[in-house]
Amino acid sequence: MKESFSAKNMKLLSRPLSADNPIAVQVLGICSALAVTVKLQPALVMAISVTVVTGFSNLIISLMRNTIPPRIRIIVQLTVISVLVILVDQVLKAVAYEVSKQLSVFVGLIITNCIVMGRLEAFAMTNKPWPSFLDGIGNGIGYGLILVIVAFFRELLGSGTLFGMQVIPAEFYEAGYANNGLFILPPMALILLGILIWIHRSVNRDLIEKQA
Repeated sequence: MKESFSAKNMKLLSRPLSADNPIAVQVLGICSALAVTVKLQPALVMAISVTVVTGFSNLIISLMRNTIPPRIRIIVQLTVISVLVILVDQVLKAVAYEVSKQLSVFVGLIITNCIVMGRLEAFAMTNKPWPSFLDGIGNGIGYGLILVIVAFFRELLGSGTLFGMQVIPAEFYEAGYANNGLFILPPMALILLGILIWIHRSVNRDLIEKQA
C-alpha cells in the first residue's frame, strides 16, 4: 500500500496540475477547452469525463501493453478509448441529459483528444498499470483545472451566474452594471486561455526551463 502511494507515484498526480500541465505547458486539448467553457457546469462535466477516460484507458492499455503488436497499437488504443467514451456518453445521457445536450459532439471528440492519446503512447505503453492509472487521472485533473478556471470567469463576467445561479446582485445592474457579452464568445476563451498560460509560465519559469 505504501509503495502504491509513494512520492514517485504521487508526482504522477501532482505534476500535471502545474509543472507539466497538459494545457498550460504542453498546449494540448485546446479545442475542447475553448468550446465547452461558456458555463461552469458543462466544463466541470467535461473535465470529469476526460479524467475518467484518460485514467481508465491508461489502465487498460498498460494491462495489455505486452500483448499489443506494435503495428496495430494505435488501432487498439483508439478502440479502448472509443468504448470508454461511448460508456461515458451513455451515462451522461442517463443522469445529466441537459448537460449532455450542451456538450453535444464534444464528448465524442474525447476520442481524438491529444491528451488521451499522448498519455497512452508516452506512458501507459511502457509503465505498470497503477502508475499509468495515476498518470491518466493526474493529466485529466490538470486538464479539467484549466477548463474550470476559464469557465468560472466566462460565466461570471459574461452571464453574471455560476452553475446557472445568479451571483451578481440585482442592485449592481440597477446601478448600471452590464454583463460583458464578449466573455461568452469564442475569442474571449482564447484570450483567457492565453492569459492563463502566460501567468503559469511566468510563475513556473524555473520548472519549465529545467524540463527544456
